[in-house]
Amino acid sequence: MSTARSAFDPASAEAELRPRWGWFVALGIALLVLGFIAFGNLLIATVVSVLYVGALMFFGAVAQIIHAFRVKRWGGFLFWLLSGVLYGVAGVIAFADPLLAALALTLVLAVALLASGVLRVWSGVRSRPGTGWGWLLASGIITILAGVVVVISWPANILWLLGLVLAIDLTFQGVAAIAFGLALRASR
Repeated sequence: MSTARSAFDPASAEAELRPRWGWFVALGIALLVLGFIAFGNLLIATVVSVLYVGALMFFGAVAQIIHAFRVKRWGGFLFWLLSGVLYGVAGVIAFADPLLAALALTLVLAVALLASGVLRVWSGVRSRPGTGWGWLLASGIITILAGVVVVISWPANILWLLGLVLAIDLTFQGVAAIAFGLALRASR
C-alpha cells in the first residue's frame, strides 16, 4: 500500500523552481510594466477594468445560454438559462452604466484582494524557511492592505480607486516576483 505525499516540502519546491528563476523575473517585469501603464491614467484603468469584466460576463452569458439548450433534456435547463440571462444582464449593465458597474466591481475587488492577500500570506508562511518566503509574505500583506483601503474608501472614490488598486497590486506583484526570481537565482 503506497501513501501519497501530502506535506509541502519547501526545499524540494525550491529545487524544482530554481532553474525557472528567469520566468519569475520575466513575469515580474511584465507586471511592473502593466502597473506603470495603469498608474498613467487611473480613470482609464478603472473604465477598462469595468468594460473588460462586462465583456467577459456577456460572452459567459452567451456560452451559458447555448449550454442550457444543449443540455435541455438533462433537467438543468432553467438553471443554466437563468444563470446565462443574469450574467448577460450584468454584462450589459457594465456597458450601459459603467459607474454602477464600477461601484459593484470595486466592492468585489476589495473582497478578492483580501482573499488573495490571505492566500499569499499563507503561502509565504508555509514556504518558510525557503528562499524568498518573506517576499511572498510581504506581497500578501500589501494586498490585504490594498483591500482594506478599498473597503474604507468605498463608494466615494470609485472613479479612480479601482484603477489605483489595480496599479498598486500589479506593481507590488511585479516587485515580489522579480525579488523571488532573483533570490532563487542567488541560491544556486
